[in-house]
Amino acid sequence: MKRVALYSRSGASGRTQPTDSTAPATSKSPPPAASPAAEATRERRAWRALAQRHRGALLFLAGGLFAVLLVLGLGGYAPPVAPLTQEDIDKAVLHTLRTRALPSAAAKAYEVIRPSVVRVRGLARGDNREDLTETSVGSGVVIVDSGIILTSLHVVAGAERVAVVFADGHESDAIVVGARPEHDLAVIRATSLPDDIVAATLRSTQDLAPGDDVVAVGFPFGIGPSVSAGVVSGLRREYYSSQGERTLSNLIQFDAAVNPGSSGGPLVTAEGEVVGIVTSILNPTERSFFVGIGFAVPIENAASAAGTPPF
Repeated sequence: MKRVALYSRSGASGRTQPTDSTAPATSKSPPPAASPAAEATRERRAWRALAQRHRGALLFLAGGLFAVLLVLGLGGYAPPVAPLTQEDIDKAVLHTLRTRALPSAAAKAYEVIRPSVVRVRGLARGDNREDLTETSVGSGVVIVDSGIILTSLHVVAGAERVAVVFADGHESDAIVVGARPEHDLAVIRATSLPDDIVAATLRSTQDLAPGDDVVAVGFPFGIGPSVSAGVVSGLRREYYSSQGERTLSNLIQFDAAVNPGSSGGPLVTAEGEVVGIVTSILNPTERSFFVGIGFAVPIENAASAAGTPPF
């Protein structure tokens, strides 16, 4: 009977099992490929980290985008605006006229000329030769912001001293720098000026016509400044002035109320532009009061007296 070969335990433990000679002895198996689920998880984590780092900027951008979308949405749903018709305009104007008191043309003209009107005082020494007393009072208008003022010659004639009071209350002495007796005009210059002196705007009388609105501003009987309104009654009038003892020509006749003390004040249009200098009133009696006819020297003559061509 054939015997089976036996192997020692110790011999078996020191031997290695044979291997396939074709496989490399040092080769390693490649790592297993990542699954799609793991890759998706990794991307979500990366986006979450990025969002956490820039959270403030992303919130700001989101708010801006929401505001833009809101505006666009409201604009898209805004009701169409109906076109404005002439009937709508007429209704609005009528409503304003019924519910609001609008200033008159005379009031608007006065507000324009008021800062340029001055009170003119003629002063002389009394018997004691110490105190100056007021011998005449009239009006004037600033035509140059350096302090050049037009007034009537008979207001300052014979005065030892001339003083003016501006619209803001500033008082100053004045010097007579020019005179034109044939037009009863005097040009005076204030020796000190207020901070906010305003020169009047002059306007040619070439387009002035009877019936045009005019406003006279001055200091009748020293009261004022006072304003009165009327119309141009005529042009190129002549009048014998008892104060200047001469005939004045090329005058503007008007019916706005003026009285002694108004002389030298401006006659202005509804826009507040000076077209003349008030010079006298017609009195059929010896009493000096207004009877409806006043006269003004055209501004062309008045400005020429000041050596300043107005136009």
